[in-house]
Amino acid sequence: MRIEENVQRSEPDGDLTADVQRSNAGHVREAFKKFVVPSYSRFDLVLERGEGSYVWDVDGKRYLDLAAGIAVCSLGHAHPEMTKALTEQSQKLIHVSNLYYNEFQGWLAKRIVDLIAPGRVFFCNSGAEANEGLFKLARKFGHDDVRYEIITTVHSFHGRTLAGIAATGQEKVKKGFGPAVEGFKQVPFNDLEAMRGAITPQTVAILVEPVQGESGITIATPEYLVGLRKLCDERKLLLLFDEVQAGHFRTGKFQSWQRILENEHVDFVPDAVSMAKSLGGGFPMGAFWVREKFANILSPGTHASTFGGTPLACAVALKIFEVIERENLAENAREIGDFLLRELQGLQQRFPKLVKAARGLGLMIGIEFQPQFKATDIVKELHERNVLTVPAGNSVIRLLPALNLRKSEAEEGLRAIEEVILDLAKNS
Repeated sequence: MRIEENVQRSEPDGDLTADVQRSNAGHVREAFKKFVVPSYSRFDLVLERGEGSYVWDVDGKRYLDLAAGIAVCSLGHAHPEMTKALTEQSQKLIHVSNLYYNEFQGWLAKRIVDLIAPGRVFFCNSGAEANEGLFKLARKFGHDDVRYEIITTVHSFHGRTLAGIAATGQEKVKKGFGPAVEGFKQVPFNDLEAMRGAITPQTVAILVEPVQGESGITIATPEYLVGLRKLCDERKLLLLFDEVQAGHFRTGKFQSWQRILENEHVDFVPDAVSMAKSLGGGFPMGAFWVREKFANILSPGTHASTFGGTPLACAVALKIFEVIERENLAENAREIGDFLLRELQGLQQRFPKLVKAARGLGLMIGIEFQPQFKATDIVKELHERNVLTVPAGNSVIRLLPALNLRKSEAEEGLRAIEEVILDLAKNS
């Protein structure tokens, strides 16, 4: 009897669900302050639920989400078909190790291969892991010739592992984590001659983002990408693309390099491509594709991931492919993205002393304000108008919405952005 009484008394305090239900914004922030590693600078919002391109905070305030979890929620929030896929597969088989086959992983790999070129796919859990796979592929490729150096670009971003930050061309992410992993160096982006001049006998690969996202949406020129391919062929280097943020139809093609080169009439294929974010639509998933001629470099025992390519993750990713194809969301990304960009460029022309540039491809758009305006301040001003965006660099905000964003929702976001610019104009 005494034990039962103790259990009854302890249940309310130990019931996590009850604790969550009792939470308000203050309780949530206090829990983070006490128990979560403070490695993020968070905006003062506590989000509770989402539907489509909208999210609600714990106080019931609704926000138009033009961030999509930083280009992750490709179908928006709580998409019914994604939820159904998660539910049904979780009732059958969530995880088996890669000691065995599962029915979905091979079919998902085929979808990716069919959209790029003949090759093979390795599945993991994040963009950082996908890039680690590219690093290992390059090292293994160059091992017998003692080639290990990978050239990346200034202002790039390739993840937060030790190798990822060594590859990244931003000093702020490297600070405090030295000595750096050897074998990486950076040259200016879109500068083919700088890349050529950086190659040494130890160089094994070149890694670039066709669209640099974290530093403010900078797009590679077609000539640059074609030149990199030719350079790698001449010097027997691997050409690696990081498509973690720009990939998965965000620019209107499966991968951003395909959009950039669509009018160039060139036979172009990189040697390996990393991807993540929108691939799982919010379910953690990463992958990298390897061109067929290099697909056996990572032989059994050379690379692995416990949670890579589980039945649950692959079932969800396949459903996302199905919805994107059926609803023609690549074309929607083009149309809505073009509309947003035209309108934002019009705002830039009206307010050149406030807005320096608007640029992008599809639903990957950057609005660069003049240097005196901080991106985080602009983002906060938009919060006040119920819109979520993402800061980049010092003065750029990114729009990275769901691929099924409606035109009416795009117009709602534009109104809020215009209001912020008008307020800045009054106070400048």
